[in-house]
Amino acid sequence: MTQDLPSTKPYLIRAIHEWCTDNGFTPYIVVAVDESVRVPMEYVKDGEIVLNISYDATGSLSLLNDYIGFKGRFGGVARDISFPVVRVAAIYAKENGQGMAFPVEKALVAPATEPDIVPESKAEAKRPSLTRIK
Repeated sequence: MTQDLPSTKPYLIRAIHEWCTDNGFTPYIVVAVDESVRVPMEYVKDGEIVLNISYDATGSLSLLNDYIGFKGRFGGVARDISFPVVRVAAIYAKENGQGMAFPVEKALVAPATEPDIVPESKAEAKRPSLTRIK
C-alpha cells in the first residue's frame, strides 16, 4: 500500500528562488489565475500572471508549503499578493530563462481570508540559507 507523499513543488520553488538569488538572477514566477489567486487582475494575461519575486521587488516574501505571499508594487501602488503553490506553473531566472515548469492543479478551496504570512524576519530565521543580495 502506497502512502501519498507531500509534494516536492514548494521545496523546488524555494530551491530555484535561492539559486536565482545566490547567483544575482531575478526570480520570476508564473501563476495560473483562478478564484484562489489574489493578484491585481488588470495584469493577468491569458489566465496567467508573471511576478518578480526577488527580495528587491517584494516585501514580507513568504514561500510556504501551501501558499506564497508578499507585498508588491504595481503601477506604484502597494498590493498584497497571495496564491496557493498548486497554482504555480513555473519559476525561472529572468536573465537566462533557466528554471522549472510544474503541472498546475486546482486549489481545493479558495481562501476566505488572507493566509497567515510569516513576517520577513521570521521567514529568514527559518531559512538561514536564503540570503538577501543588496
